[in-house]
Amino acid sequence: MKKRTAFIGAILSLMSLGQPLIIKTGVSLSISGLVLSIPEKVNAQTGDFYFNRALKKTKNGDIYGAISDYTKAIEINPNDFQAYANRGNRKVDLQDLQGAISDYTKAIEINPNNFLVFYLRGNTKFYLGDKKGAISDLNRAINLNPNHAASYHNRGSVKNNLKQYKTAILDFDKAISLNPQYAEAFYNRGRSKYFLKDFYGSINDNTKALELNPNKLDAYQNRGNAKFALGDKIGACADFKKGVSKGNKQLVEFLNSWRGGWCRKM
Repeated sequence: MKKRTAFIGAILSLMSLGQPLIIKTGVSLSISGLVLSIPEKVNAQTGDFYFNRALKKTKNGDIYGAISDYTKAIEINPNDFQAYANRGNRKVDLQDLQGAISDYTKAIEINPNNFLVFYLRGNTKFYLGDKKGAISDLNRAINLNPNHAASYHNRGSVKNNLKQYKTAILDFDKAISLNPQYAEAFYNRGRSKYFLKDFYGSINDNTKALELNPNKLDAYQNRGNAKFALGDKIGACADFKKGVSKGNKQLVEFLNSWRGGWCRKM
């Protein structure tokens, strides 16, 4: 069997629960990919030919063309789990999440030992509101690959959404132990700590998230919320205004509203 490039990855985002002071923030799910070697030439009309052409079309932004080629690859080889997985990713690009779930499920039926497909299906299930299904799939991903930091992070994000903050922190702890540069994990652990009223811990985690990613605008908002909860209005306002200067639209709206009047005067 010829080698081919296999890219199994997708971009998804989770909308998190509301913040008590400034409405809500978003939490992004991580992405992950698997790349194998590819020969320079693959004979036309083979499954590999269409698979690799789909990758090139994806790179060029031709999502519909990529889906068409993955479908041709599957017609030639109905057991090509990578083609199903990647076609699912492209359906995510088009917001066809139910179609993506169907493709991921078929990929898993063919190869139940690939952790990335469970990871991707879990992310998509959450996006569709199936939180228990999301955790189940992320559990499977972690069992198959205990060293995949993003799986722990995303499972923690789902638990945050379910208000399971203590166990969410354990997942973020694990993600950070596997990847100490994981800004998103520090940010989301800071959210968990906020809801558990560990405001100092929340401040520390959001500060670390900003050190690792100065463009993580929601971290200014969340750190400001924690400072406000501790009675540090000056520090909170400084964070809110810093977020505004960086382009956080929620904070702009907040400062321009009656709720932000106290901060505008500082």
